[in-house]
Amino acid sequence: MAHPKSRISKQRKRKRRTHKKAAIPQVATCKTTGEKHLLHRTYEVDGDLYYRGRVLIKGDEELED
Repeated sequence: MAHPKSRISKQRKRKRRTHKKAAIPQVATCKTTGEKHLLHRTYEVDGDLYYRGRVLIKGDEELED
C-alpha cells in the first residue's frame, strides 16, 4: 500500500523531537584516589587503570638505573 508523503506534519514531527535531549553526564568522585570520573567507566590515575576504586591494570613503572 502506498503511504502519503506528508502523513505527519513538520510541526508535529518537530514537537516530538524537542524532547530528545542529551542528559547531563553523572560525575562521581573516587573514594580511593579522589579523581573525578564518569559513572560506570574506567579512569586512569598515574598510569594505573581504575574501576570502582580498584586497580584493573597496573601501569608501567619506570626502572631506575
